[in-house]
Amino acid sequence: MSEIDAPLAQAPYIGCTTVELRSRRRGDRIAAGVDQSVLFPRRGEVELHADRLVLRGWGDGGALVLRPSDVTSVANEYTELYGRFVGGLLNAGRPLILGTVPAGEIYLMIDHRTFMETTDNRRWAKLIRKWLDDAA
Repeated sequence: MSEIDAPLAQAPYIGCTTVELRSRRRGDRIAAGVDQSVLFPRRGEVELHADRLVLRGWGDGGALVLRPSDVTSVANEYTELYGRFVGGLLNAGRPLILGTVPAGEIYLMIDHRTFMETTDNRRWAKLIRKWLDDAA
């Protein structure tokens, strides 16, 4: 990768689609009270470039590559599917939720630290919003 194409930001992630999260069993949700990663089967590196957001290791086909026009929404909040009970009492446990054209709504935990159940999702939400604003 050349310096010109070097990522603006990069970190490990765990993630899933809303459909996958909705299909989790009660036992999975209880286990997630100890380790949230139980709910997120997709793992890899997320890279933010000037022209794309790349989720390496997203699926059998490899990376999920999102252009600014592919991202329809950005949220960093608890939801009915992923609430404070699972995410922890700290706001650092709130999922990063992206509405996307190719994959539907996806939940991400960026730089998830199991012991403290914290993430860098707030920082990444700001980075992605700025990236979208810059592309507009």
